Amino acid sequence: MQVTETLAEGLKREFKVTVPASELEQKLDGRLAEIGQSVRIPGFRPGKVPATLLKQRYGDTVRGEILQQAITDSWQRAVNDKGLRPAVQPKIEIVTFEPGADLEYKMAFELIPEIALPDLSKIELERLVPEIGEDEVERAIQRLAENRKTFAAAEEGRAAASGDRLRIDFTGRVDGNEFPGGTGKDVPIVLGSGMFIPGFAEQLEGARPGEKREVKVAFPADYGVKDLTGKDAVFDVEVKAVESPSEVAIDEAFAQALGVESLEKLRAGVREQIEREYATVTRALLKRKMLDALADAAQFELPAAMVDQEFEAIWQRVKEAMEQGKLDPDDVSKTEDELRAQYRAIAERRVKLGLLLAEIGRANNIQVAQEDLNRAMTEHARRYPGQERRVLEFFRENPEATHELHAPIFEDKVADFITAMAHVMDRKVPVAELLAAAQDGGGDAGEATA
Repeated sequence: MQVTETLAEGLKREFKVTVPASELEQKLDGRLAEIGQSVRIPGFRPGKVPATLLKQRYGDTVRGEILQQAITDSWQRAVNDKGLRPAVQPKIEIVTFEPGADLEYKMAFELIPEIALPDLSKIELERLVPEIGEDEVERAIQRLAENRKTFAAAEEGRAAASGDRLRIDFTGRVDGNEFPGGTGKDVPIVLGSGMFIPGFAEQLEGARPGEKREVKVAFPADYGVKDLTGKDAVFDVEVKAVESPSEVAIDEAFAQALGVESLEKLRAGVREQIEREYATVTRALLKRKMLDALADAAQFELPAAMVDQEFEAIWQRVKEAMEQGKLDPDDVSKTEDELRAQYRAIAERRVKLGLLLAEIGRANNIQVAQEDLNRAMTEHARRYPGQERRVLEFFRENPEATHELHAPIFEDKVADFITAMAHVMDRKVPVAELLAAAQDGGGDAGEATA
């Protein structure tokens, strides 16, 4: 095999590769010999079919297989021999491929850039640690009590008030026409719960059993059904029943009904749960700050092909959001050129951070162990209650499916390594400040390689 470099410009590399005809013919004869061991042709026993007949019948098909194999084997051998690391799959252009002649092709690709890793110990990060007060624990317990309260028929003739549960029949119309999902029979609705279209439940306050009302609402701009977003609707509603809630006492019996030994232990368990939830927010926020610092600390040329691929993947999702009327509110007023520039910057950030994290992981021998994948598969299966076994069987039967789990696990392990090396200072803050910080600057720009 002969490899000639024809272009070396920045990260771009181009080569002309020649694979000798003798090597191709040897591969062709070997593959035909394999076929001859099992193929059945009238008049010949398996393994005794003449090579000339095999080549006549199967030569063209096998030659195509040999071409693909020869190209794959030769370009991989070429880059390995030269110690090159392509950023993406090379582009192949066949120059010559004829029976009995050498195979000649051109290949072009970009290299993974040389990355000078920053001194991780000089990265300074602030970790926000939420102060969880007793009032938040009590609010969480109150929500548990709200979920366990029961309803009973209200006093005869009493008007519905906030907190009551109504059972209603309704028929909705948009532009005078009924629409899918716009009708319901004996549907429960708790006044003040905010579970229906904004403004719907409020217009039923004061209603009595047997009363009919016309409810007028506007579907919100972010409503899940594109054909209904922003449209005015009229619902004919009949109140079938008004039910009043029963208060649930928060006492020892309440705790025991939830399977906890005492109210004190219930409060302790609720606090632990809240702390775990906020710890997840704290960790995600710290990771984002770390990625920002890492991106600022390293500068290198990005492979254009990788950025293009990442941008196209992002832009496809943006276009789908446009078509479904689910574009981010901050993006609605922007032109397509502005959106393209915005999301291309996000693509560049993702590629940069992805390369950085990969290089840090490689330099520090950070690996994803099988036990890490097993844990991720189990966590994934738990998202499908009742189908956990089927999900795990799917992973066992389709090993390639675990590849989707590998990337985020690797990223998290590298992020944890960087954070451990960095100088991290804790600062206690109210929960509201933590949540506000997590909200600011979130979204696509905060992700690394997703």
